[in-house]
Amino acid sequence: VDVLIDRIENISTSNGVRKITKEDKEKIIKQNQIFSENGLRVLAFVYKECEECHCLSTKSEHGYTFIGLVSMIDPPREESMEAVKKAKEAGIKPIMITGDHKVTATAIAKSIGIYKEGDVALTGKEVDEMTDDELENVLDKVSVYARVSPENKIRIVDAWQHKGNIVAMTGDGVNDAPALKTADIGCAMGIVGTDVSKEAADVILTDDNFATIVSSVEEGRRIYDNILKAIQFLLSSNVGEVITLFVAILITPLLGNLFGIDINLIVPLLPIHILWINLVTDSLPALALAVDPPQKDVMDRKPNKNKSVFTKGMIWRIVYQGILIGVITIVAFIVGLATPDENLPVIEGLTNEEIKVEIGQTMAFCVLAFSQLVHVFNVRDNKTSIFKTGIFSNKQLILAVLASAALMLGILLIPALRHVFSIPVLPVGNILEIVVLSLMPLIVVELFKLIKINTSKSEKL
Repeated sequence: VDVLIDRIENISTSNGVRKITKEDKEKIIKQNQIFSENGLRVLAFVYKECEECHCLSTKSEHGYTFIGLVSMIDPPREESMEAVKKAKEAGIKPIMITGDHKVTATAIAKSIGIYKEGDVALTGKEVDEMTDDELENVLDKVSVYARVSPENKIRIVDAWQHKGNIVAMTGDGVNDAPALKTADIGCAMGIVGTDVSKEAADVILTDDNFATIVSSVEEGRRIYDNILKAIQFLLSSNVGEVITLFVAILITPLLGNLFGIDINLIVPLLPIHILWINLVTDSLPALALAVDPPQKDVMDRKPNKNKSVFTKGMIWRIVYQGILIGVITIVAFIVGLATPDENLPVIEGLTNEEIKVEIGQTMAFCVLAFSQLVHVFNVRDNKTSIFKTGIFSNKQLILAVLASAALMLGILLIPALRHVFSIPVLPVGNILEIVVLSLMPLIVVELFKLIKINTSKSEKL
């Protein structure tokens, strides 16, 4: 309408064709504005009678007769508003870049939450008139770009990248291809998208739905969180094993003198015990963490591309939880060595000192294994108690823990396996002590969560 209005000479009415007046033009422009403000796309219909076939060339694009305006609506999907809201909460700034009229684009953007009071809308022409520095200065305020060219889209993407942001761009046409290629993540439309745009893009949306992008971000954050959980679980568990062996070497002479046992016998864990824990007890729960459901605040966190995997909070948790597992394992070994002679089982060919060492090794083995199975629930959420997040929300993890526990119980109960792992029948008192010590990681970490020292300052924000 804006382009045609100065090229119209006549207007078609119910009474025939007459010369168009200034008032007619103002009325057409006003009606176009009303349609646009309601988010409608407007087409103006004109015609021109001529005898020469070349009369519609660029030189003669005047003298049209105006017929009328037609408005149409391409309504946003119902889920778009919620998707935009979730994107903003997640620290993502949605921007509309369109070939529509500026007023129409602004109205649609406002209806789904992209454009809010105080934001700016620019046309491609206004972008062309700006320098790169001027565009960067106004970038954070602009939510809508209308009547843009392919060159405008590339400049917008480049400007955001120059400010250190990760840019995802959606598009479906041939003119979108350069910007899709330039963006960090190009998302082409799978249904209406052209082959050129699909070739240029990194991702193809099979349902052409913006909400799918937001869901993908949520899924990506869930996967990343689960990787961190598995890292924290495995490293803290292995730190516990290292501390167990290291401390045992340091205090071996002390234990020998305290209990009157040959220091050559004082070994807290046999190689087969460590191998079993690493291959079976650690692996199944760690794999099950990969399918842990997302935390409630997963889309409330602001992204930080410079954030390392090993944050201060992560290192703190790995260290103190590893030390905790190592300490209770050493305590279990010492408790086993201190078993009274009258409670010792009779094992043919072994002295009381050797039996005490086997009981200590068995207790250390059991506590190390079962405490890790308990500890896996701690890493699911570093801020919220496991009793609030839902212990049974990850069924695969429950099955993995039960399977690992069953394998451990098989070693403890089946005589042939007990012989292979050098495990004697434990007195009832020692079994109760194993249960208490194995629950210590859960108790301590829950206490740390309660007094809010399980996370670093940055993670509490």
